[in-house]
Amino acid sequence: MATALITGASNGIGLELAKIHAAKGDNLVLVARNITKLNQIKTELESQFKISVHTIGKDLSLLNAAQEVYDELKQKNITVNYLINNAGFGDYGFFYETNWEKELQMINLNITALTHFTKLFLQDMVKHRSGKIMNVASIAAFLSGPTMAIYYASKAYVLSFSEAIDNEVRDKGITVTTLCPGPTETGFLEAAALQESKLFKGKKIAGAKEVAEYGYKAMMEGKTVAIHGFMNRIMANMVRFIPRALVVKAVRSIQGKTN
Repeated sequence: MATALITGASNGIGLELAKIHAAKGDNLVLVARNITKLNQIKTELESQFKISVHTIGKDLSLLNAAQEVYDELKQKNITVNYLINNAGFGDYGFFYETNWEKELQMINLNITALTHFTKLFLQDMVKHRSGKIMNVASIAAFLSGPTMAIYYASKAYVLSFSEAIDNEVRDKGITVTTLCPGPTETGFLEAAALQESKLFKGKKIAGAKEVAEYGYKAMMEGKTVAIHGFMNRIMANMVRFIPRALVVKAVRSIQGKTN
C-alpha cells in the first residue's frame, strides 16, 4: 500500500488531494499547523476508507521543520511514495509597505520548506527507483506580480526548480509535476487579503476539488507542468510573446483593488 505525504493538508487543495488519495486506498501523512483539524480529518478518512493516516502538526515556515518531519517518519518506518508540497501562502500590498517578518515566513514556506522536503524524500525515491512528487505553484509562476512581488517570484522558483529536478530524475523512474492553478476557492484569498482585488472580486473561480482532481491525474500521468483551466493555459503560453514590461503593467492593473 502506497503512502502520500501532503503538506498544507488541513483545507483547500491539500485537503481535497488527501481525500482523493484516501479514496484510492493510499495511506496518508498529513502535515499542517492546525493539528486539531488534521486529527478530525484523520478520523473521518480512516473511518470512511479503512486506511492509515499519520498527522503532524508543524509550522513549515520554521527552517528545520522539513527535517523534523522526515526524521519522524524514518523513526516510524513510513516510506513516502507520493510527496505533495502544497503548503504556501501569499500577501498583498506594495513591497515597501508590507511586513518583512510575514514575507520571510512566505519565502521559508513557499521556497525553503518545499525544496528541503523534495531533497530529503527524493533521495529515498532515487534509491527505490520509484516515486512521484507534486509541487504546487500557480499561474503566477509565469508572471511578475506587482502588489504580490514575493509570492509571484516564489512560484516562479517552484516552477523552474521542479522542471529541472524532473529532468534529472525521470530516467530513474521518478516524476516531478508542477501544478499551476489559477484563482481557486481556498482560504488563500483571505490569507493574502485579495478579496477586493479585480483579479477575484465578482469572478467565478475554480473549486479546490476540481483543481485537486486535475493535479492528481497530471501527477499520475507523469506530466511535468500541469496548468489548470483552458484560459490559464492560453495566458501562460501567450505571455512569452508579449514584451515583459507590458505583462507587468497588465498584472498591476488586474490586481488593483476595485472601487
